[in-house]
Amino acid sequence: MRARRILVATCIAVLCLTSVVVFMFFDGRSHSNSDTIRPFIITMGPAWLLFVVAWRFTAKPRK
Repeated sequence: MRARRILVATCIAVLCLTSVVVFMFFDGRSHSNSDTIRPFIITMGPAWLLFVVAWRFTAKPRK
């Protein structure tokens, strides 16, 4: 159980760091706010959604 929590915490940290790097990438090459936000959401939205779904399946208590 402890190893699973460490793994989830590590995944959250990596996903947060990746989100910051992706945002900085889009922001450095954009000319307006919509050029930054829209591609960021399109890129990172599925990644965060996939993480939440995987977390829900692995966090269920076993019977």
